[in-house]
Amino acid sequence: MTDSETIRVYVGADRSQMLAVPVLAYSIRRHTTAKVEVIPMVDLPVPRPKDPRNGQRTGFSYSRFCIPALSSYSGKAIYMDADMLVFRDIRELWNIPFGGAKVVIQKEVKFGDVTTLKAGAPRKRQKQCAVMLLDCGRLDWTIDALVAAMDEGQFDYEQLMYELCVLEEKDINYGVPFEWNSLEHADAGTCLLHYTDVYTQPWTYAGNKFGGLWLAEVRRMLRDGSLPVADLQREIDLGYFRPSLMRDIRWAHRIPEFLRTAFDNFNRQSDRASGFVAHKAVYAAKKERALAIKEYLERTATGSAGSA
Repeated sequence: MTDSETIRVYVGADRSQMLAVPVLAYSIRRHTTAKVEVIPMVDLPVPRPKDPRNGQRTGFSYSRFCIPALSSYSGKAIYMDADMLVFRDIRELWNIPFGGAKVVIQKEVKFGDVTTLKAGAPRKRQKQCAVMLLDCGRLDWTIDALVAAMDEGQFDYEQLMYELCVLEEKDINYGVPFEWNSLEHADAGTCLLHYTDVYTQPWTYAGNKFGGLWLAEVRRMLRDGSLPVADLQREIDLGYFRPSLMRDIRWAHRIPEFLRTAFDNFNRQSDRASGFVAHKAVYAAKKERALAIKEYLERTATGSAGSA
C-alpha cells in the first residue's frame, strides 16, 4: 500500500456493542501508522426476508454484503465484527493478495477442541467470514437484490452466510490466517482476538479467560482521554454493559491470581443481583424470530394442506 492510501474498516455491530467499536478502532490504530478509517454499521436499512428462517441472526448479519455499495463500488475494504481486538499492524491484513478473487476470507479454524469446551461456546467452530477483505470494485452486491433472491428461493441464509453462494469458487480466496480471526483464543502469535461467544464477552461477563486484554485496552483509552468515563457509565446504565465492569477496570489487574476466581464469582453474583441480563435485546429478538418461524411454518403447512 502507498503512504496516501487509507485502510477502510467497516464494522458490523448492534446497539448493545456500539461502545465496543471505538475500543476495536483504538486497538487498530495503536498498532499501525497507516491511515485508517473505521466505519460502524448499525441499523442499516436491510429488508426483512419473507421467510423468517432467512432473517438476520444478529442485527448486523447482512451488513458485510452492504459494504460494496457503501464504498460506492470502488477500492477495497475490510469487514470486521465489533467484538474484536487487534494486536498487530493492520497492514498485514490489508496487504493479503486477492490472487484474482473478489473476497479473501479465513482459511482454517484452530483450537476448536479447547475453545468449544468453555461455557456458552457452540458445539463446533464454523469457518466464517467475520474478517473479510473485499474488492468493492468487483462486487455488484445490493442487499435488496440478495434478499429478493432469497425470497425467490434461489438460496437460504446458511448458503449465503456460510458458503458465500453468491460467488463462484474462483472468486473466493481462503487467505486470511486464523491468527487474524482467532476465535476465543490468544497467544503470542494472535493478530486479532474475536470474542465470538456472546455469553462470555468481557463487557457482559466477568471471567472471560482473555477478557483482561479488552479491559487493558479500555484502561489505556480512559487514561489518554480517548474514552470518557461518562460514555462507559452510560452503557452500563442503559443495560448494555455489566454493572461490575467498572470494578473490573479499576481492580482486576491488581488482584492476585489465587484470588481471581473468587473476584470473578463475586462480580457475576453482583451482576445477577442487580438484574443485569447480558444482550437482553439480542435474546428478545431471537425469541421473536423463533416465534415468527413457528407461525410461518404453521401458516405454510395450512396453506399446503388446503391446496391439496
